[in-house]
Amino acid sequence: MELPLTVLPPVEDRLALDRATVSMRCLPFRRAFFEELKNRAISSQELCRRQDWANLVFAPFGPERAEAHFNWLIRLGVLRREVDGQGLTERVRLTPLGRQVLERWPGEIPRAGLRERIQENFRRHRPRF
Repeated sequence: MELPLTVLPPVEDRLALDRATVSMRCLPFRRAFFEELKNRAISSQELCRRQDWANLVFAPFGPERAEAHFNWLIRLGVLRREVDGQGLTERVRLTPLGRQVLERWPGEIPRAGLRERIQENFRRHRPRF
């Protein structure tokens, strides 16, 4: 049974949601990381200094790598920079699109397979290839 066209989200919204879903499965962040970003902002420095990093990420990495992952998720619309009285900060928060993607999974974010991670790596680092 097909849904009426008025019920379906616009095509560009579905594509953005699908892109974000694949990317979140390919990145090293656990669901707990994104759940924390629902309630408070966090910086790459803070993430890497935390004692409970293993609860938030699958593998350790430095602040530069964390920042690169943040920037990719910002480009996809999953995260946004927090703003204070001085302007943009280095902290990030979850966007409504990020919340929608999280709703797709009842538990931990399923890890992407090798093929999916390779495709995502090309999409991210070699978009015109």
